[in-house]
Amino acid sequence: MKVADYVLQRLREWDVEHVFAYPGDGINGLLAAWGRAKDAPLFIQARHEEMAAFEAVGYAKFSGRTGVCAATSGPGAIHLLNGLYDAKLDHVPVVALVGQTDRSAMGGSYQQEVDLLSLYKDVASEFCQMVTVPEQLPNVLDRALRIAATRRTVTAVIIPADVQDLDHEAPAHAFKQVPSSLGVGRYAPVPAEEELHRAARILNSGERPAILVGQGARGARAEVEQVAELLGAGVAKALLGKDALPDTLPYVTGSIGLLGTRPSYEMMRDCDTLLVIGSSFPYTQFLPEFGQARAVQIDIEPTMVGLRYPFELNLVGDAAETLRRLLPLLDRHRDGAWRDGIEAATERWWEVMERRAAVSAEPVNPEYVVHELDGLLPEDAVITADSGSAANWYARHLRMRDGMRGSLSGTLATMGPGVPYLIGAKFAHPDRPGIALVGDGAMQMNGMAELITAAKYYPLWSDPRLVVAVLNNQDLNQVTWEMRAMQGAPQFEASQAIPDVRYADAAALFGLGGVRVERPEDVAPAWRRALAADRPFVIDFRTDPAVPPIPPHATWDQIKASASAVLHGDSDRGSVVRQGLKAKAQDFLPGGAGR
Repeated sequence: MKVADYVLQRLREWDVEHVFAYPGDGINGLLAAWGRAKDAPLFIQARHEEMAAFEAVGYAKFSGRTGVCAATSGPGAIHLLNGLYDAKLDHVPVVALVGQTDRSAMGGSYQQEVDLLSLYKDVASEFCQMVTVPEQLPNVLDRALRIAATRRTVTAVIIPADVQDLDHEAPAHAFKQVPSSLGVGRYAPVPAEEELHRAARILNSGERPAILVGQGARGARAEVEQVAELLGAGVAKALLGKDALPDTLPYVTGSIGLLGTRPSYEMMRDCDTLLVIGSSFPYTQFLPEFGQARAVQIDIEPTMVGLRYPFELNLVGDAAETLRRLLPLLDRHRDGAWRDGIEAATERWWEVMERRAAVSAEPVNPEYVVHELDGLLPEDAVITADSGSAANWYARHLRMRDGMRGSLSGTLATMGPGVPYLIGAKFAHPDRPGIALVGDGAMQMNGMAELITAAKYYPLWSDPRLVVAVLNNQDLNQVTWEMRAMQGAPQFEASQAIPDVRYADAAALFGLGGVRVERPEDVAPAWRRALAADRPFVIDFRTDPAVPPIPPHATWDQIKASASAVLHGDSDRGSVVRQGLKAKAQDFLPGGAGR
């Protein structure tokens, strides 16, 4: 047995079923071992190493398991980095297996020689090791998998090419030999009893309680609902926690922050007590004013507590187990006026979303595109969104129901993971339909090539539906609007305008389905056709770049600055821009129509 054979055997023993990768001579030994192992675990060939890393992240996010990716030395290892940083910043367990030049060439400025230990020192800061002798395995690989899973982070194992071809030698019962063992037991840390009682006293003291949940609350849905009912609280969701609680609950105010909702903004503005569960939501300005609310945080990661708000108490523990112990200590709030107001504001918000989607645009309003999808979503849908203005509409117009899952690049907010995330998700859930909402910039950057990956592998999925919706506005839209709002600058064509590509036609060249939509009346039929397809399907929605993603805290001065920048940059768009901005302003600003 070669070292490379042992690596794959050990992965199988850890129940790793997929490795997302791209080949290269730095991992030729592993590739040969894959051939001898009859492709177990399954080698998923991405079109680029960055995409392999994103697919591993998507797989990990949607499966709850550790994602594994592999790449060759030098350029392959470098390409993995963006996807690995995405995993690290979103606290997703991913292990990277990376090749290296032969040991005999190290230090000789050899071809594709990069100091990978230094390069990976930050992204895999919890564990990054190079295997130089066979006896280091299985310890190094086991620790990489165990640390990634338990600390929800990135780890890396670097294996020089010549080491991969050495005969495997197990560590001996001897001095300076390190044996190892498989697996890690399940555990759920909880705070001390006196801390729970202190938290209950703080939460029971409030009259206007608010709850903010993130992805760390995903496994504690029942407990969060019980706490919200006892306290009479509303619940806002950080974007990574969008699927932690269904939007069908009347007191769930939806997303918070720059891409958030008005009722989430108002609830935080007016609350006197705040409970944050499993979230590292970064934007302090969307939380209560300092000193306004007594606040408690629950998070399983000790290094992530106390960062975003002057919390009175930081509880370190598993969300579900901590809440179960906290629930008997909480008093039932009897005054329902606060909760009634939250529910009324949330109901109005969804009416606002419907009105915003109905605003005419040229040729199609992107909000209408996503709003129409909301009513057509399969109950078991898996949804990804890319960074950019598409994330705004994902955050505001899609209502998560029981069983639905969704995610995007939360903290890194990198462009391009929408399609590879969904491919990874399809390997996690091959029996569920998937939808990716991506902008045309992200589609040109990464998505088009990964359609080839989808075309290659969809026959393996029991449900072949993978729908890619491209919001094609020929503009890098989010940055364009940020420039208008923050600098009062019109669109800078040289940086922002991008070519029109017929994405559906490209999909057809790959053997996939596709349709271009240029009229509002064709939006719903296109969604229905895609969701009934027998293969991956691309919808090329020609959308209006002048529809503004106005944040819920926008001031009238900011809206006017945006309008002036648009009209100065393109006077022909005047009527549509005025109509759209007026509708948005009336919906968002205090005293506006519908408020």
